[in-house]
Amino acid sequence: MDRPQVPRWIIYVVLIAVVLSWLPLALIVRARAVRSDETRVQIFQDMDNQPRYNPQAPSAVFADGRAMRPEIPGTVARGQLQDDERIYRGQVNGEWVTEIPLPVTEAFVRRGQERYAIFCSPCHGLNGEGTGPIHQRATNRGEPRWIPPTSLLSPQVRERPAGHIFNTITNGIRNMAGYGSQIVPEDRWAIVAYVQALQLSRDASVQDVPANERDRLR
Repeated sequence: MDRPQVPRWIIYVVLIAVVLSWLPLALIVRARAVRSDETRVQIFQDMDNQPRYNPQAPSAVFADGRAMRPEIPGTVARGQLQDDERIYRGQVNGEWVTEIPLPVTEAFVRRGQERYAIFCSPCHGLNGEGTGPIHQRATNRGEPRWIPPTSLLSPQVRERPAGHIFNTITNGIRNMAGYGSQIVPEDRWAIVAYVQALQLSRDASVQDVPANERDRLR
């Protein structure tokens, strides 16, 4: 017996259904591959799209007409309380601290050497004598208003407490700008430790060297 023939319209319906079933996937692939300025369709908003003000936009909600609100006085960002005067200001009751308030290790001093080479040596030089490349260029050009950087090895600087040097790095001094916004406090103290090491290296005696290392110097 001959098998019954499937009506053509059923074949067409099945083919159309198969093609239509692939259409959503094709649209998804296209949406992921094509850029668009239009906001994507979201079934669940989850507060993604809400009325908002653009930066610096005016607002009638507040009396001063500003949408951007100033910080509440006394607000401190989490983790930035900085309540230890010694570490963050180099002072105790208005007096400069004489010792670095962090553990001074070889790794700590080497970190200071690295930071010093990046931020300080362009003016003060790698040797700390104030003969860095910026000073040399200004001198060669005969800049009339150029003020030579202070030698960090001078008696004047050597007598300064550790907190004073930390404050100078943080806030600057005279024509030198401060680096408080560029160098974290721990690294500023590391630079202080390295500066003190530079100073000590110029006026050290054999007695300053550990006993087990002295033979290497002879």
